[in-house]
Amino acid sequence: MNSNQLTASPVSSAFFGIQWDPLDKLRLSKDEKLLLRSAEANPIDYTLTDGPHSASYARVLLKVLAEASGPSGPSSKVSHLKDALGDAEALQMLYTDPMGVVTHYAISKLYEVVICVGEKQGRVGVSIASTFYMEDGFLLDEWRPLLRVLHLGGSGDPFAQRGAALCLAHILMAGCPSQRRSKTQKIDYSSAEEPLQALVSWITSQLQSSASTSLTMVTPALTTLMSCSEARLIFASSGGIGYLSRHLRSKQKTTGRKSKDSGATVQQLYELSFCLWTMTYECNTSSQVRASFARDGAVAALVELVSTAPREKVVRVALSALRNLAICSAEATPSPGKKQIDASVFLTDMIGCGLMKQIDHMKARQWTDPDIIDDVTTLHGLLHENYKDLSRWDVYQSEVESGQLSWGVLHTEKFFQENAMKLEGPDADFRIVKILIALVSSEDEEIASIACFDIGEFVRYYPNGRAIAKRLGAKDLVMKLIDHDNKDLQRHALQCVSKIMVNNW
Repeated sequence: MNSNQLTASPVSSAFFGIQWDPLDKLRLSKDEKLLLRSAEANPIDYTLTDGPHSASYARVLLKVLAEASGPSGPSSKVSHLKDALGDAEALQMLYTDPMGVVTHYAISKLYEVVICVGEKQGRVGVSIASTFYMEDGFLLDEWRPLLRVLHLGGSGDPFAQRGAALCLAHILMAGCPSQRRSKTQKIDYSSAEEPLQALVSWITSQLQSSASTSLTMVTPALTTLMSCSEARLIFASSGGIGYLSRHLRSKQKTTGRKSKDSGATVQQLYELSFCLWTMTYECNTSSQVRASFARDGAVAALVELVSTAPREKVVRVALSALRNLAICSAEATPSPGKKQIDASVFLTDMIGCGLMKQIDHMKARQWTDPDIIDDVTTLHGLLHENYKDLSRWDVYQSEVESGQLSWGVLHTEKFFQENAMKLEGPDADFRIVKILIALVSSEDEEIASIACFDIGEFVRYYPNGRAIAKRLGAKDLVMKLIDHDNKDLQRHALQCVSKIMVNNW
């Protein structure tokens, strides 16, 4: 099953047992009950034969959802289920928590409607627009229960929230100008824009959590929305690129601790990198998106993926995203006072993250995927061309800013003898030194070791470097590492502290 499809509800086997007459809380009319029974008795295509029929059915399902979910929060029992129940257990749940089962029923049927009319898409006068938008082009008022489900209190209801978000994604995308399939289609985007912002806001709030369950809940809706330019721009303005990048870094660390066959983690890596890849298509037209990619660690996350991803499909999409960044353009005249961010900035970041060495290795390999071959060839040429124009200091600065330190000629006594004065920075704020001090606390022991070495060399070769390092807090952080279990890190930490303490090292 595709990740952007809705899996079955844990109580789906109880749906056939729902009796509408006794459920007075739903406040259904006789005709509404008749429509629900007719939909159960016939194929979904029959119920959605034309625009008016599909709209009527959707309205009834939204009403059922509104009454069943209510304002009191998640259901008492069904909302806590994770695994599918057998027929007998599910029917018992219908007796003990009927509104929980009905909520899942309404979400499941709404998803069926969205997918079915999406596939028809105007062929028989039925579409998502004709089903969920009124004749004047405005979104149905009845959509709001879907948003309310997203904000259920307590521990929520993962199935209902995942399904509601996915339904909303399809419905709201249909209202976006970029998704119009017909010039005669009358939809007022203003009625969908605010709900779309609310949906994206909920998604980004979930991405702020490191929990895998939160990620699983939002990725179906997010990957669906990524085909829509309006949604991508709203997501970028909500800090989405940074959230995706942080999740990618944490998921790669998790993958490293688990077995290679940890399919769920690999799939999450693919979904996250897919979303970043689609976001790169806004780089040519949006300075805000380019700034987010440059600021939020996306390049470093993608480079790590290329180097460590456990599946070729993840490597392929990460390479494609990097290629798009490497060829993106910017406005001819950037805004006054703002640094122009274009392909050269991203290429420098890639070099700083060590991509050039990785691409050189990849170019020597025999790949069967033509997309990988093309992306590797393009990146190889662009990276080497850009490298010619960079000084060693430029490369060092980019590497430190990326946080991806690796031993080489940039981390030697000779380099610091020649470049120590540049660590002061153009604004005399010692920004690079501050980053190195932060990297002392890196979970990667090699990065922490290199940071200790570089700080020690700064102390040796920059006038009054010892006092500056102490003032910025380097000594206290490095002192914590002199008893570290890793012998190399312990040695570099001890040497760094000695350089800070001893006048003539």
